[in-house]
Amino acid sequence: MSHCVHLASDLHLGAEAAMTSVDRERRFVRWMRNAARGEGFAKGRQATEIHLVGDIFDFWFEYKRAVPKGGVRLMGAIAELSDSGLPIHFHTGNHDLWTFGYLTQELGVRVHRTPIVETWDGLTCMVGHGDGLGPKDQRYKRLKRMFASKTCQSAFRLIHPDLGIALAQSWSNRSRNTGENPLSSDMNEEHLYAYAMEWLETHDDNIDAFIFGHRHLPIDVSLVGHNARYINTGDWLTHLSSVVIQHGRAELLNHAASS
Repeated sequence: MSHCVHLASDLHLGAEAAMTSVDRERRFVRWMRNAARGEGFAKGRQATEIHLVGDIFDFWFEYKRAVPKGGVRLMGAIAELSDSGLPIHFHTGNHDLWTFGYLTQELGVRVHRTPIVETWDGLTCMVGHGDGLGPKDQRYKRLKRMFASKTCQSAFRLIHPDLGIALAQSWSNRSRNTGENPLSSDMNEEHLYAYAMEWLETHDDNIDAFIFGHRHLPIDVSLVGHNARYINTGDWLTHLSSVVIQHGRAELLNHAASS
């Protein structure tokens, strides 16, 4: 069976930008349904699976009996498509890593906390959000270890959701620029490009495409000296971009002009 895989990241649902969070959510849900049905931009490209590659929510934390409000259109669409039998993969990002089972149990998604390697029609891809990879940002890597600790998670859960979510959203607003630095003229300064180069030079396994989010910049470049590419899915704050993999080929798409 031939595969058609659609990937997108960095919706940052809940954050306000040039387009409101609700309007972005509506467009993103339209993107998901078009991909699932093979309609609109996806005509002839009906999805066999969809990957949400991190930072879909600007902040997400699952208390025992509460989750952040909002996102009902998106979660309804995910549940609808998942219930129809379409595999939906949720890759945690640096803004929505605190999921402890609710998304899987309620929506049926498959959660990935680290990059995965999959081969679709002969194209081997590494897919993940991309935060904490590469040689830079040691401060964030320390923070991520702390955020991933059960002690930290248990302590945060003791804070009332009204206060805890407000504090987290304030931090999220300050930290959102982590992935938004301009594209360097020297690709070796791009930490995800550098990660992909280092990976190829230290592993025997073949990767044809490294597909990450986090940078908020649609990128599709060859890795110098290797028959491989680094592709960044961009974002839905500004670029409204995604990636499609079909017939063993990955393509970066722009949806800004679509209705």
